[in-house]
Amino acid sequence: MPALKKKIGIMGGTFDPIHIGHLILGESAYQQFKLDKVLFMPSGNPPHKLNREGRATNEERVEMVRRAISSNPHFELSFEEMNGKGFNYTKETLQRLTESHPDTEYYFIMGADSLFQLEEWKQPEQICRLCTIVVAVREHVHTSKFDDKIQELSEKYKAKIEKLDTSNIDISSQMIRSWLNAGKPIRYYVPDAVVEYIQKRNLYRGCETDEVL
Repeated sequence: MPALKKKIGIMGGTFDPIHIGHLILGESAYQQFKLDKVLFMPSGNPPHKLNREGRATNEERVEMVRRAISSNPHFELSFEEMNGKGFNYTKETLQRLTESHPDTEYYFIMGADSLFQLEEWKQPEQICRLCTIVVAVREHVHTSKFDDKIQELSEKYKAKIEKLDTSNIDISSQMIRSWLNAGKPIRYYVPDAVVEYIQKRNLYRGCETDEVL
């Protein structure tokens, strides 16, 4: 009888900054799909997030993730997308991981917005081949439209797509940056250790906030 494969979730993103919505998605996926652990993987240089003026540095984003997940034994910080040069592409990350760890099944966790943009990513057919896609739904996405998209991608790419049953936490890093820029409190939306770090480093003051992360 073949050995059971490890089941590892991937939470990718710029995490600029990380917030409770990211943590809830990671924990919900861990519980629902009985994962062995969830990798929190800050993106070093994603091709769709080019304007990063006034944002946290790579080192600051990594430190915020480290602080946010430190109390959870099944969350792990991954530098997989922080060490390379050039743009980071999900397909290439998954390719490296599956080649290095053939005993592991990967569950790539994303929001509904990302699912609708998936075909704009580099080689979506390879992404679908290399992992199970786990999707959390936001309230502004109509259920039938969402189901139709899952069916379309499943048929076109033979994708394995699972819905994530989780509370709807409609919060974004853009929202947090906007509040910080306006001097509004972010307590309870961001882990205390991250709030303290943001305040200590005086992050996101005077930063332009026109994209949702």
